[in-house]
Amino acid sequence: MRVVILESAEQVAEFGATFFVNQIVNKSNSVLGLATGSTPVSLYEKLIEKNNSGAISFKDVTTFNLDEYYGLSGDHPQSYRFFMQQKLFDHIDVAPESTHVPSGDCADPHQACKEYEQEIQRYGGIDLQLLGIGRNGHIGFNEPSSSIGSRTRVKSLTYETVRDNARFFGENETQPTLSLTMGIGTILEARKILLMATGESKADAIAYAVEGAISASCPASSLQLHPDTTIVVDKAASTELSDVEFYLDVEEKRLALEQQLIVNSAAA
Repeated sequence: MRVVILESAEQVAEFGATFFVNQIVNKSNSVLGLATGSTPVSLYEKLIEKNNSGAISFKDVTTFNLDEYYGLSGDHPQSYRFFMQQKLFDHIDVAPESTHVPSGDCADPHQACKEYEQEIQRYGGIDLQLLGIGRNGHIGFNEPSSSIGSRTRVKSLTYETVRDNARFFGENETQPTLSLTMGIGTILEARKILLMATGESKADAIAYAVEGAISASCPASSLQLHPDTTIVVDKAASTELSDVEFYLDVEEKRLALEQQLIVNSAAA
């Protein structure tokens, strides 16, 4: 697990954008796993800028979103499909049919989850999965008690998650308490994972995910089992980590080694 600690949320977004650009440059037909929430918005803004400038193209990219509220249609302002259209898809050159979000208004959510899982497999799996993290350690809508082997499924939302997301719903809007979400097992099959977190409210969850025991009480701790996970946080989200100096030192040495390898390659 690579832990990157940066000064600001802006730097976290820039790091994430560079991470995605490198993925797309190296594999133009990448399958990207995407996330919603406040943390990815700045990342998406930077990807839009890079697409508009011609630095990258999404025309051959396929996307799969982590989750969706059950009971909301894709044109509902609080649906995650609507969020993705507003924050990313409508502003880049991705083909509409190449963007996948679980269907929140499906007749049979269990069948829809099964088909979503099959669709991911049909495209050869996810190359790079973007994650945020909830204050209770959830990734996607995999709440505490979720199985590490879980697949895309219907999931009940905890009171804490419902409360945290209540700010997005108006007084007269019904807030869903069920979701369709990729499972932890699904997420762990991605070839690379990038988790981004900013702000003090995420500090406890980050500390548990990185340094705590692998436990169902913190679903993000399952990422310790993944061979290629990068966790990038700002200073505020790193305050509960006990080994900050070590992580900073490791990253400094990592970057120095990468630079040396570039020099060696150029000299060869």
